[in-house]
Amino acid sequence: MSDWLPSLNTLRAFEATARHLSFVKAAAELHVTPAAVKQLVRKLEETLGCSLIERAGRGLQLTVAGRAGLSEMTLGFDHLLEAVRRMRAVSGRRRLVVSVEPSFATAWLVPRLERFRRRMPDVDVLIDSSAHLVDLVRGDADIAIRFGAPADNRLVAKRLFDEELCAFCSPAIAAGLRAPSDLARCQFIHWETSSLGWASSTRALMDWTVWLDRIGAAGVVSEGGLRFSDYNLAVQAAIAGQGVVLGSRPVLADLVTAGLLVFAVPQRLRTHVGYDAVTTGTVLMRPEVTAFVDWILFEASGRADF
Repeated sequence: MSDWLPSLNTLRAFEATARHLSFVKAAAELHVTPAAVKQLVRKLEETLGCSLIERAGRGLQLTVAGRAGLSEMTLGFDHLLEAVRRMRAVSGRRRLVVSVEPSFATAWLVPRLERFRRRMPDVDVLIDSSAHLVDLVRGDADIAIRFGAPADNRLVAKRLFDEELCAFCSPAIAAGLRAPSDLARCQFIHWETSSLGWASSTRALMDWTVWLDRIGAAGVVSEGGLRFSDYNLAVQAAIAGQGVVLGSRPVLADLVTAGLLVFAVPQRLRTHVGYDAVTTGTVLMRPEVTAFVDWILFEASGRADF
């Protein structure tokens, strides 16, 4: 067989699937559908004339051929990533990839980014807005903003702010609301989180039943109302006066300041988790990464602008 190289897309699909042993997780990493990943892997197998991945109960496992190629293929993609980084460095402009959950990006980070651009005009910031948990050690992103990030000795985490969950609504809806029991008169807006989200384990705290129980209003029935898979849409529904939504006080503070949302009731639930800016020690040595981390920590402190 000649030493020609198969399609790069098929190789990427196989490498991601083999690393995760999951078509679904590989699809989330590559920002395509699981069906597309399966098709690409199948195409690679047809091209090579051998099976690479096979079913094992409810999961996947590598064949002998798949195991034979995985480590070198992963190393190869790592080398390609480093080559691209070096080429960008030579171009005179620096680039930062920041992985951030869509709701945090929309409500808090994006409105502030212009201030970082003015401070570091030679740095291009790419916002990777996704709930997918990127692999910072592999270099999938330079920095990630994570909610409820578990301890990992390979990473450096800087706390932005602790979480406080509050009930928010439009000013019109808030009229007449005083105690948590008054929420029974409102329509509840629910966020149904995806199991693929990097914060899926901690986002259980965004459940109305849990929140009402924690603040001492367990008798309020919250099952009905509007349901969204996109948190930004849930917030927009609250702004439009369609009900009450649970949200993060520090993240939604700008919408309160603008008068678009108010606290439906004064009770707040402090949690055991918070928002962190996370990177690796090696990446943090880059001046633009240090500058971004210092800047976002300053922004999170709530002090005056630079």
